[in-house]
Amino acid sequence: MIARRIATAALLLASALVTSAHAEGDAKRGETRFQECAACHKLEAGANEVGPSLHRIFSRKAGELSDFRYSPAMKRSGVGWTPETLDKYIADPQAFIPANRMPYAGLSNASDRADLIAYLQKATQ
Repeated sequence: MIARRIATAALLLASALVTSAHAEGDAKRGETRFQECAACHKLEAGANEVGPSLHRIFSRKAGELSDFRYSPAMKRSGVGWTPETLDKYIADPQAFIPANRMPYAGLSNASDRADLIAYLQKATQ
């Protein structure tokens, strides 16, 4: 009975560690995933394209860059970009901020989103 409890506890702990590591994402894979985003977004400060620069995205609010023309929906969203809010946005941009102008259907795979966000956390500082 005790051995079974120890085995169960060890399995739960291992599962939690794998889930935690998976949730953090892999920046190397995220760099590859970013290639789709790079058609519209750049990582350098002031390098706005079809979409705004992602430089320092995690230290600002949505619609905050003064040199980019955001949709009214994005400007009034009040969203502060964190890994969690970006994850929700990338999953389904129109559901997270309805009427925004980003013409992207979303990235449904949670692992791919985690990888992309891990990359952005490193590359946008």
